[in-house]
Amino acid sequence: MHQDSAFVASKDERDRETIALSGLWSRDNFQTIVLIAIIAVSVLLRVVLAIYLRNDLSPLPGIADQLTYDTLSQRFLSGHGFTFGEPWWPATRAGEPTAHLSFLYTFYLSLTYYLFGASPIIPRLIQAIVVGVAQPLLIFAIGRKVFNPIVGLVAAGLTAIYAYFIYYSAALMTEPFYITVLLASLYISIRLLDQEIDAVNNRKQVLFQYLLLGIALGATVLLRQIFLVFIPLLLLVVGWANRKRDGTIRTISNIAMSLLVVVIMILPFTFYNMKRFGQVVLLNTNAGFAFFWANHPIYGNRFQAILSPDLGSYGDLIPHELKSLDEAALDRALLLRGLQFVLDDPIRYLRLSLSHIPVYFMFWPSSGSSLISNIVRVLSFGLLWPFMLYGCFISLREHWQTQPCAPVATRILIAFILIYTGIHILSWTLIRYRLPVDSVLMVFAAVGSVDLYNRIRNQWEIRITEMKPKV
Repeated sequence: MHQDSAFVASKDERDRETIALSGLWSRDNFQTIVLIAIIAVSVLLRVVLAIYLRNDLSPLPGIADQLTYDTLSQRFLSGHGFTFGEPWWPATRAGEPTAHLSFLYTFYLSLTYYLFGASPIIPRLIQAIVVGVAQPLLIFAIGRKVFNPIVGLVAAGLTAIYAYFIYYSAALMTEPFYITVLLASLYISIRLLDQEIDAVNNRKQVLFQYLLLGIALGATVLLRQIFLVFIPLLLLVVGWANRKRDGTIRTISNIAMSLLVVVIMILPFTFYNMKRFGQVVLLNTNAGFAFFWANHPIYGNRFQAILSPDLGSYGDLIPHELKSLDEAALDRALLLRGLQFVLDDPIRYLRLSLSHIPVYFMFWPSSGSSLISNIVRVLSFGLLWPFMLYGCFISLREHWQTQPCAPVATRILIAFILIYTGIHILSWTLIRYRLPVDSVLMVFAAVGSVDLYNRIRNQWEIRITEMKPKV
C-alpha cells in the first residue's frame, strides 16, 4: 500500500509539472524566447556557411548561376549595362543586351559591390543574416496564424535547420530572397483573411495591408517571374473571402490597388526591355529557353535534370537558323518550338512530364550526384517529406482548423504547392525549383510532427494509466 501511495504521489507530481510547463509554454514570453533561440541558430548556421564560402565562386552543385550573377553585376558597375563581355549562357552574345536574369537581384549585388567592393562574402553575409531572421519568423507567423503557436514554433525550427535553405542562403542567386518575399506575400494574404478586422473603422489598416501585399507580390515577381501565374488566383481568393466584410466595391478597389502596385514595379523593366530589344519583353527572357529544352524530343519519354554528355550541350539543341536572333527574339522563337513539340506528340509530352515527377521530388541519394548534393538532399527533404505529406492530409480535416481564417488559408497554401509544382512538372524541372514549395511545406511538416507527437503521448498516457495498480 505504501508503494501504491508513492506511485500515486509521483504521478500527481508529474501531472502538476506537466500542467505548469503547459501553462509556461502558452505564455507569450516563453514563445518569444524559443523563437529568438530558433532565429539565433538559423542565423548562426547561415553565417558560418557564408564565412566558409567567403569569395569562392567555383561551380558548386545547384548554385553555379552565382558566377553569372557576379559577372553581370560587375559588368553593370563598369558601365556596360546588362551585358556580358563574352558569349554567355544560355545564348547571349558578347556585348548584346540580356534580360535572362533577375534585375532586382542584380541591383542588390551591384549595390553591395559598389559600397563594399567586389567581394562576394559581403552580400553572402547580408543575405545570410536577413533570410536567417526573416524566413523562420515568417514561417512562425504563418503557422501561428493558420494553426497555433506550437505549430508555428516547430515550423520555424525546421526552417532554421533545413539543409537546403542553409545551403542556398549564402549563394549569390535569387533563391534566398525569393523564398522570403514569397512567404511574406502569403502571410500578408492570410492576414487579410482575418474576419476580426473591422473594415469600416480600420479602413486605413486594410488599405495599408493591401499596399504591403502589392509590394511583396511585386518584389516576388521581380525575383522570379513565374510567380505571376499564381497572383490572380491568390487575389481572387482573398477578395472573395473578404467581399462580405469589406463590401464588393471596396474589395475590388483594394485588389486593384495591389495589382496596380505590381504593375508599377514591373513596367520600368518592361519599357527598358522594349528600348533594348525593340519588342515587348515583360520581365525576363528565360521561359522560352526552359520550355524548349524541357520538352525537346532528344529526351524521348524520359527527362534528365542535367543533360548527359552523350546527348550534347544545351546550346547544341538550339536550331542553327535561330542563333542569329537576339536574346528576346530567340526566347520567343524557342517557346514556339517548344509548344510545337507538344502539339506534334502530346502523348510523348504527357509521358515526359510524368518523368519530371521523380526528378522534382527526389529525396534519395544518387550515384550521379556529388557527395554534398546527396547529404543536403537526404538531410532535408529526405527526412521531412513523410511529415509534409501527412501534415497536408490532416490539415484539411476540420479539427485542425482552430483559427477563423484556417479553412481558406490552408487551401491557399495547398493551392500554391499544387500550382507551383504543376507548372514545373509541365515545364522545366530541377530540385532547386522546388525550394519555394518546401518553404510552405514546413508549416505542414510541423502540423504532421505535432499531431504524431500528440498521438504518441496520448497512447503513452493510456498505457501508463492501464499499468497503474488497482487499489
